[in-house]
Amino acid sequence: MKILITGVKGMLGSDLMKVLSRNYQAVGIDIEDGDITKKDEIIKVISDANPSIVIHTAAYTDVDGCEGDPDLAYKVNVVGTQNICLACQKVGAALMYLSTDFVFDGNKKTPYIEFDQPNPINIYGKSKLAGEQYVQSLLHKFFIVRTAWLFGKKGKNFVKTILKLAKRKKELKIVNDQIGSPTYTLDLIQQLIPLLNTDSYGIYHIANKGRCSWYEFAQEILKCGKIKGVEIQPIFSYQLNRPAKRPAFSVLRNYCLELTVGDTMRSWEGALKRYMGSKA
Repeated sequence: MKILITGVKGMLGSDLMKVLSRNYQAVGIDIEDGDITKKDEIIKVISDANPSIVIHTAAYTDVDGCEGDPDLAYKVNVVGTQNICLACQKVGAALMYLSTDFVFDGNKKTPYIEFDQPNPINIYGKSKLAGEQYVQSLLHKFFIVRTAWLFGKKGKNFVKTILKLAKRKKELKIVNDQIGSPTYTLDLIQQLIPLLNTDSYGIYHIANKGRCSWYEFAQEILKCGKIKGVEIQPIFSYQLNRPAKRPAFSVLRNYCLELTVGDTMRSWEGALKRYMGSKA
């Protein structure tokens, strides 16, 4: 199986390349290899590579940045995804499209399953949902994988931010009214692999099990890091005055995994311990 990964320099893309290249013929591209917003260019790159499956991780993921520049968000996340779909059409490749918990509005009180109706409340979520819609309308062989609150070794993430802030501040103010499912990139990848080897196409939620607020997540990070002398104060989302609204509750249940290849994801607490242990 030849796999092409877009956004290979990103947090998830880089880990995908590292893991998949052990057992598969994996090719990674980033913007300097082919701009996904330029149809002819990206179709040529993917045609030349001729993969059997494309894993599309390239995206504009800055949630507040998307709110400030919706044209860029739609260009990258929607038109870029449309172009990837057209390239897959041309070479007959299947597509695995990475999406987000932010396609939901956060009004539900129990974990979201794949059959719940999306209703995004910010530009980032709207652009990723529009990308999903292109995938579904243009291709027959696809996996749409929604994940949440990713942390991994490369790039910025919440764990790194908290550890960095804890070195220079004795008090941190962290949001306590947004609840989600923190997810470790390597755990996500290990769950993607069984899907790649099936033709069980469709929409999947893949997140580490359990739920927490950003405040509770930060508490666990300090605990795992054995960091003392730093106090965390819970605050409300409105106190941050961010440009983009966030869903108050976006916990994902890996329901379709349970029904097909099986759900082997561990708890987010266990994933965090493994991640922080691996950093030492």
